Amino acid sequence: MPSDFERDERSTFPAAFVIGIVVVLVLVGALILVTRLTRSKAPAAQPLPFGAAEKAAAARIHFGDPQMAQATNYLNQTITYVAGTISNDGVATISEIEVTLEFHDPFNQVILRETRRLLGPNAQPIGGGARRDFEITLDYIPAEWNQQYPSIRITGLQLAQ
Repeated sequence: MPSDFERDERSTFPAAFVIGIVVVLVLVGALILVTRLTRSKAPAAQPLPFGAAEKAAAARIHFGDPQMAQATNYLNQTITYVAGTISNDGVATISEIEVTLEFHDPFNQVILRETRRLLGPNAQPIGGGARRDFEITLDYIPAEWNQQYPSIRITGLQLAQ
């Protein structure tokens, strides 16, 4: 015959279990709600224009002093840094610039294509005849990469008004 202590312990176990499940479900629901609310507030980045005027200005923009480095972060992940100098040999002032980097394999096939902004909306514009250093950080490059500097192509420009 079970004692009073054993009977009390058995009768409280299902209630504690149900309360624990309810608490976990409430926490998961709150986490989902918070992530959906914060995600909807972030504006999507609009691509920069690349019409006739921007293409003419892009023809006068050059990339030089190519440099690459790799480092390992504290999570033992390899980070790749692509750096160089951007020079504006034209007369138009560039307020924003978007580029596409393409990494190739030994057969010269594109294995990674990344689009990044070298100058964002809060950056100092690059006037005609000016130069500026840039650095792009990449978290992942496929192992098939040929270890060569990527090709850089301008895919959007915002000319200063």
